[in-house]
Amino acid sequence: MARPALFNRAARRIFLDRHALSDPPQGEVSGTALLDIIKRLGFVQLDSINTVARAHDLILFARKPRYRPGDLKKLYERDGALFEHWTHDAAMIPMVYYPMWQLRRERDGARLLGHWRDGRRAGFEAQIESVMDHIRAHGPTGSSDVGRSEKRGSGGWWDWHPSKTALEYLWRSGVLHVVRREGFRKRYDLTERVVDARHRGADAAPDRAETIDWCCAGALDRLGFATSGEIAAFWAHVTAAESREWCAAALARGEIEEIDLITADGTRRRVLARPGLADDPAINISPPSRLRVLSPFDPALRDRKRARALFGFDYRIEVFVPEAQRVYGYYVFPLLQGDRIVGRIDMKAFRAEDCLRVRALWPERGVVWGKGSVAALRAELERVRRLADVSRVEFESGWLRDAATHRF
Repeated sequence: MARPALFNRAARRIFLDRHALSDPPQGEVSGTALLDIIKRLGFVQLDSINTVARAHDLILFARKPRYRPGDLKKLYERDGALFEHWTHDAAMIPMVYYPMWQLRRERDGARLLGHWRDGRRAGFEAQIESVMDHIRAHGPTGSSDVGRSEKRGSGGWWDWHPSKTALEYLWRSGVLHVVRREGFRKRYDLTERVVDARHRGADAAPDRAETIDWCCAGALDRLGFATSGEIAAFWAHVTAAESREWCAAALARGEIEEIDLITADGTRRRVLARPGLADDPAINISPPSRLRVLSPFDPALRDRKRARALFGFDYRIEVFVPEAQRVYGYYVFPLLQGDRIVGRIDMKAFRAEDCLRVRALWPERGVVWGKGSVAALRAELERVRRLADVSRVEFESGWLRDAATHRF
């Protein structure tokens, strides 16, 4: 029996709907409204690079342009509605999901203990008790408050002093909790002191099977359709084997089915989906035609293989590529319009000069960048420069380049 087919445009619309990019980019975005967006996404990735705005801020701004960084700060630090931990990377996560991270905390604790005992981070275990004593006595603590006498290197993650490593280990394993960031530096406190017992108590923690089911079902619902590997990678809690086992059991129960995804280049790819996805209401929703700047870490694009399959968008972040070898630039932003990625833009906020400067824009192959596109871009950059807290936008000479055709 032939598998149902999900054609490319329908797939893009479903995927954008699941990532809150088919909604009109307007409306309230503080308090409960902001928390609802984060729950819908599952989490928001954190990143320290701030060429225009930090990744988490731009992710939320792309969906709700009235968003400002203070909205997330209040939700996290004042309301306690979010907590910080890891998915595929550091992330802000709804506090109601805290019990579902117990398996991750246990696994991280065991894994990191083994990895960090040797090499550059050796010696951190000897600092655990003194770090705990300091926090018990003084409250929220940063890495600069402990280990002052310990030998330091460059200060990068590869050169953490032992007390900093102890803080990170205690946080990742659940003993400590990050209560806020100051200049993007974490402040840690005792979990028992700041996390409500209803989230961290013994009765709150689900067992392994419940956690795997929650992770796999939640990942598939947020992706719309996926392979077992993509399901495992979404939260990065469960192993590939655990995801495969869950998918096999869900298939046997009729809770999911195999379908053929028609990719951007016309090839067929076998994926898993809830039954009836071909009739999903999102297929009939046209995403807003307004041009939007996306973060390179936007959840709709962070899986580069998926972005290539759905949108034909080939992207690599070039932060760690030597300047002479970069194809586009240090930190280049994708541009979304409707259900298409239409270009990529290299720009930076120069706050000392009070301007957002555009160095280059490359339309995607097949996209004509005429007067209407330029007007749409200027309107979006006016919104972005307010987020970046600068007063004007500047374009360098020759900013509009030939279409992007490079394949990484």
